[in-house]
Amino acid sequence: MSESRPDLRPVLRIDFPPADRLGRGKIMLLELIRETGSISAAGRAMDMSYRRAWLLVDALNRMFSEPSVESQRGGKQGGGALVTAFGEELIRRYREMEEKTRAAIAEDLAWLESVRGNTAPSGTDAVANDI
Repeated sequence: MSESRPDLRPVLRIDFPPADRLGRGKIMLLELIRETGSISAAGRAMDMSYRRAWLLVDALNRMFSEPSVESQRGGKQGGGALVTAFGEELIRRYREMEEKTRAAIAEDLAWLESVRGNTAPSGTDAVANDI
């Protein structure tokens, strides 16, 4: 009986020396803020605290010359957050970069898949699987 395995996929991370990084986690957070209108709700959806989500948004806003997220305080609706036009463009371009990366290395991914061994069931030595 053959088991279905997840496809191999590259993970794009862009380092902004000396310490900042842009990757799928921050982009996913932006997408969830767009969807929920809330940093808190987006953080919960990613199983992280509001503080952690807020720190990631703050890092994103400091990384660029324009903010990716704008907070709205209080008011009748209790505040919230909006992904800015720049944030929307950042999401779009990052997702395009991911697709370009996949396309550029598609042949190599196919080769890796062809020589891929059996994947250990989840819960086994995760450190060994990451090496």
